[in-house]
Parts: sequence; structure tokens; C-alpha cells
Amino acid sequence: MAPGNEQSREERIRERAHEIWEREGRKDGDHERHWEEAEKGKKESGIGPSANPSGPGDPSGA
Repeated sequence: MAPGNEQSREERIRERAHEIWEREGRKDGDHERHWEEAEKGKKESGIGPSANPSGPGDPSGA
């Protein structure tokens, strides 16, 4: 993977991990789990950083 692509990938994961942190109430101490969840989500679903599965339109009410 080219250095620019790796940096871009890392930035997308960072943004997704931040979204997870915010969704879970901005609690300290779970940054590694948030990062792993964001990274796993990228591999499995290929969702972009703008996708927010628990957003206002989420029927689960999460």
C-alpha cells in the first residue's frame, strides 16, 4: 500500500473511532477498543467515514 493510502486509511479509522467514542458517551479508557472496532468495521463493511449506523435515521434507536 502506498504511504498516502495508508495515511488516508488511518485517518478514516481515526474518524470512525472518534464517532464510536462520541456515541458511547465520550468515556475515557476505551480508545484501543474503539480503534479496533473502527478498523474491523472498515474491513468487514467498507463503510466510509461519513456513514453513521447509529445516526438519527437508525431504526434500532441506539
